[in-house]
Amino acid sequence: MGSSGINAEYMGSSGINAEYMEAVVSTQSTWEAVVSTQSTWEAVVSTQSTWVNKFGKRKSRGFCKKKFKDTKAKAKPAAPQPRFYPADDVERPLKRNKKNNKQTRLRSSITPGTILILLAGTFKGRRVVFLKQLDSGLLLVTGPFKFNGVPIRRVNQRYVIATSTKVDVSGVKVPDAVNDGLFKKTRRGDQDEDEFFAENKEKFTVSEERKKLQTSIDTGVIKAVKAVKYLDQYLGQRFTLKKGVPPHLLKF
Repeated sequence: MGSSGINAEYMGSSGINAEYMEAVVSTQSTWEAVVSTQSTWEAVVSTQSTWVNKFGKRKSRGFCKKKFKDTKAKAKPAAPQPRFYPADDVERPLKRNKKNNKQTRLRSSITPGTILILLAGTFKGRRVVFLKQLDSGLLLVTGPFKFNGVPIRRVNQRYVIATSTKVDVSGVKVPDAVNDGLFKKTRRGDQDEDEFFAENKEKFTVSEERKKLQTSIDTGVIKAVKAVKYLDQYLGQRFTLKKGVPPHLLKF
């Protein structure tokens, strides 16, 4: 049978034609509903993709605040430093920890009465007796002056060798006047050319008060030193190293 005959028979009855049209219309509406649902789902997926960052975490949906330009006045750039050092020395304060008011810790080998060997200064090589530690952390020592010519003076413990020889100085009383202020030097004023090259300059002389103070301290120290045999001669000799003497093997 030809196709024209089948179409004629199929379309002949009005009932079959109406059913066919209803099926076509319902199929078309269903397809449109599927397409609209699919487009809605794609929109949802695209929206969700904007909520997730590259690490797979959800982004915040808060409003983004606008960043306004900073209207504050900016500081002017510092002047460029010169290429060369200044010809004159510029005095600048040293960076020091002013909050550190702790007294320097004293070495365990240094106790009152210990015989020390001076390693620097005018009296280097001399043996002295340690009396006490001052507030500045420096050591107060004395010769005594009668034995080796060393007066009472301040010494840094870095520049001394502590020996095993000790003297009992428990009976020696050091006056309260012997402190760091006693050893401060008075600064001279500006001198003219004539004063600087003058022949008859005023020479430094020890005051009578300083001599009395030296005598009062040395009296007790000398008494303690003479109680030990040959100790006064030991203090009078200067410490030296001879050729072939290894200093690292010496026992002081």
